[in-house]
Parts: sequence; structure tokens; C-alpha cells
Amino acid sequence: MAKFNALSARCPARDVLGHISDKWTVLVLVILIEGTARFNELRRRIDGITQKMLTRTLRDLEENGFVSRRIYAEVPPRVEYTLTPLGHSLVKVLDTVRDWANRHAGDVMTARERFARSRALNAASGTRGPGARARSVRATA
Repeated sequence: MAKFNALSARCPARDVLGHISDKWTVLVLVILIEGTARFNELRRRIDGITQKMLTRTLRDLEENGFVSRRIYAEVPPRVEYTLTPLGHSLVKVLDTVRDWANRHAGDVMTARERFARSRALNAASGTRGPGARARSVRATA
């Protein structure tokens, strides 16, 4: 089995990481873990996704082997999406990340608010935060 290193710019693992870390990818996979779904069901359940983005995400998931698409010869055509075994293995990992995000979203929001207040105070007082001098020195070098 080939050894990959996602930290290397040309490594295929980096490309895979880019595909699976997309927010729409994660949300589609979270729904498909429950079972087969049709396009409009996915679109209804994922608040904020456009038809174009859902189409692109599903095509990408199919291309990468995470999702299979089945087209029924009906009028109107019916298309269903299902996780493949590779998709199921990925969802196990993503479920952990989703659970973490659900548990810690409040902590992250608090940190963002604290950061924004600190930036606002520093801007109002004309001071710069820690590391600003080092950044400005590097920027001029």
C-alpha cells in the first residue's frame, strides 16, 4: 500500500482532505448515513444549500467513491443517492467531528466574541495585540 502525506503539496491525500472537509460534503454525508435519499430531500434538509452547490457536491462525492447514484427510468426520472462502503467508513470519522462541533459551538462563539472585543478595544486605544510588532517587522523585511 502506498504511503501518503497530506502535508506534502503534491500528495493525493491533500486533495482527498480538501474534498472531505467541505461543509456541504459533511452535511450531505450526515444525512446519507440515515439511508438512501433523493435530491430534493437532501436539498430540503440542508438549509442554505443551492441546487447548483448540491449538484456539484453530489457529483464530487460520486466521483470520489463516497456515494452511489441510482437513476430509475420513470417519468419524471427518480434519482437516489446512497453511501458506498467507502462513504460509510468516512462518515464514522465525520460523526465524531460533527458531535464535537455540536458540543463546542458555544465555546467557539464565545472565543470569537472575546477576540472581537479585544480587537475593538485595541483599535479604540490605538494599541496592537500581542505579536503585532513581530508581524509588522516581518512584513517590512
